[in-house]
Order: sequence, then C-alpha cells, then structure tokens
Amino acid sequence: MSKDINSFTHKGIRELRDTKLRRQNIIRVFLFVVFFSIGAAALSGSILCADLLQYYHNKRLLKAEKELSNQLKSLNSDYDALLQQLRDDPNLIKRIALVTLGKEPDDANTIYPKATAEQLAAAQKALKEETSDDPAETTLPRWLTRCRESRRRTMLFFAGAGLILISFICFGPAKEKSRKKTKS
Repeated sequence: MSKDINSFTHKGIRELRDTKLRRQNIIRVFLFVVFFSIGAAALSGSILCADLLQYYHNKRLLKAEKELSNQLKSLNSDYDALLQQLRDDPNLIKRIALVTLGKEPDDANTIYPKATAEQLAAAQKALKEETSDDPAETTLPRWLTRCRESRRRTMLFFAGAGLILISFICFGPAKEKSRKKTKS
C-alpha cells in the first residue's frame, strides 16, 4: 500500500511539474510574441520611413487633384447652365454684358450695388479660409514626422533589432539540457 501511495505522489509531482512547465512555456511564448512583434514593427518602420513619407505625400497630392477636378466639373456645369440660359433667353446677354464688360448700366430706374475692392478682398479671404480647412488625415502622423530625422530612424532601427534579439535569446525555446535535468 505504501508503494501505491509513493507512486501516486511521484505521479502527482510529475503532473504538477508538467503543468508548471506548460505555464512557463505559455508565458515564454506570449513574451516572445510581444517582444518580437514590437521589435519587428520598429525595425520595419525605420526601414520603410521614406516610403511612408512618399505615401502620405502622394495621398495629399491625390486629394488636391480630386478637389481641383471637382472644381472644374462644377465650372463646366455652371457654364453649361449659363449657355442653356443664353439659348433660352436672348435678353440675358444684355444684362450679362454690363457686368462682364464693366459698363455702367443705362437704366435710370434700377439701383445697382457697388462693392469696393476691400469688401471683395475680405469676402474672397473668408471663402478661402472656409475651403482651406484640411482634415487631419492629410497631415503626417507625429511618429512619422519624428522618424524623418536620420538620428531617430537609426535609433529606432537598433531598438527594434535589440528587441528581436532579446526575444530570441531570452524567450526562445527552452534548452534540452534543462528539460533532461528536470526529468531526473
């Protein structure tokens, strides 16, 4: 009977040891993944910094070109509507000619507003400010702005390489010798 209890305790100790090793391996794998992922992200970020800068620059240019294209489409539609109005109403030419050519109106019964150059400049400035509000997506992220400096990019590269080395050295697979020692 004591042999059964003794074998039971040895079996329980082995199971406890195996459970402890499994937990250590799970923690080791988790730390390896965390350190390796952060290191790989830092390393690839430092290497791809110039490409990311080019990407954001191209994105900003594309947005500006789309806005310009939309403005041209709007102008085309305005001119098409104006041409259609000219075809429909021949008297419209007389009314537009006064404004377009800068002639004084000859109708005595009509009052025309007069705008000064300062008023027009203020209105134009207000319109430009209203349309120039850039969303945050066209600006560079702060980390990429800091990464532009070669000194910081080099530090980021070595920090990433260091984290990858630490993950392999400290959290890599357990050595076979230590497993054999624990079994005996």
